[in-house]
Order: sequence, then C-alpha cells, then structure tokens
Amino acid sequence: MIKVIMHGCNGKMGQMITGLVAADDEIEIAAGVDTFDDGRNAYPVFKSIELCPTEADAVIDFSNAAAVDGLLDYCMERKMPCVLCTTGLSEQQLQKAKEASAVTAVLKSANMSLGINMLLKLLKEAAQILAPAGFDMEILEKHHNLKLDAPSGTALALADSINEELNNEYEYVYDRSGRRSRRPKKEIGISAVRGGTIVGDHDVIFAGADEVVTFSHTAYSKAVFGKGAIQAAKFLAGKPAGMYDMSDVIG
Repeated sequence: MIKVIMHGCNGKMGQMITGLVAADDEIEIAAGVDTFDDGRNAYPVFKSIELCPTEADAVIDFSNAAAVDGLLDYCMERKMPCVLCTTGLSEQQLQKAKEASAVTAVLKSANMSLGINMLLKLLKEAAQILAPAGFDMEILEKHHNLKLDAPSGTALALADSINEELNNEYEYVYDRSGRRSRRPKKEIGISAVRGGTIVGDHDVIFAGADEVVTFSHTAYSKAVFGKGAIQAAKFLAGKPAGMYDMSDVIG
C-alpha cells in the first residue's frame, strides 16, 4: 500500500483526490495539510507541512504558490518524492523545484490528465508526418469564464510538443486581427475561448489540402487531473532523485 500526504487536502482538488483515493485499493492518504480543517477527513490534518511527522511514500501537492517553498524544503530534508501540481509558481520556485530534484524525486507537468499527456506523445508523431506534407497547424482551447490566463498552459504545452519535433522553427500566433496577409507556412495559431463552466477543451487541427486531421481532448470534470496525480504518486514512490513529468508515468 502506497501512503501519501495530501498537501492542500481541504481545497477542491484535495477533496476530489481524497474521494478518489478512498476507492483505490493501492494507495491511501496517511495525512493531510491545510490551514483550514473542520474534521471532515478520516486522516489527521496539520496546519503546515513542517508540522507533519507522518511517514509516507510521496506528497501530492494541490495547494497554493505561497506554500510551495516550505513543501520543497520539507521534501528535500526528508528525501520524500513530490507530485507538484500547484500552478502559478515563480521562476525562483521553478528553479527551487529543479534543485529539489537533485535530492529527491519531483514530478511536475503542465497538465496532470493522462489523456492530455498521451496526446502530447501522439502530436509528436503527427507533426513528423503532416508538417512536411504542408499541413497547417492550429490549436483551439476552451475554458470556463473564471480562468485568468489565456492561452492555457496546456495549449502552449501542445504547441511546444509539436514545435520541438520541428526544430522549433514555428512561431506562435495568438491574434490575426491586425494582419492582412496570407498565413505563413511556419506558424502555429493558438486561439482561446472563455465561457460558462467549461472545464477544459483542446482541439489540435492539422489542415491540409482536401483533408483535415483533428486531435481532441475534453475534460468533463476536474477528476481527470486528480486521477492523473494519483497515478503520478504511485509511479513516483520509490523512484530515485530526478525531475519527472507525466510522460514518464504513461511510458
């Protein structure tokens, strides 16, 4: 049985993961960390990671950027693997995560969904075949009306996955309204839609002469990210120090 500490256990994702883990025979939450606790959980909860004495195989983090520095210090001190899911980290914090990976296993990905990470792999193969054949590439992402950033980090990761296979020769274009000219061959258009309660919808379009190939991924709930984080924790337990991402989990 793999034991984890849920860092940010009483947030939306923390509670989502708590429910998913309760139905999983391979993993359990040994302790939680959250500044707020009303006794809802079946495991002990500590106000900060520094106060948590519990032995575990990994930490799953869905907290906030302000708590990540203390978390990384804790994981380095205990050599405890960490699935780092908190977004909005500063460059200094990202660098600290790299430093932590020299001491213990750290997993961080732009998107924790298993489906998205499989898509990242498929796009590399598609780009190798379709881009040289003259296919234009466009990405359309849709999210709820409360999302602050645009385009999404996932859309950029999808674009990067393609571009890396093409020697990073393609430029990203986010707005064509001020341009009256033909579409350059070596660009990837990225468009964002914000509305309603859309959890996450990404389409990657390869448009060629007389045919179009579209790769689509739709998240119907945030549970897909929780399931990915759980799979990541199972994978990371017992791994040597290093920086990992979800591509390592799906193999």
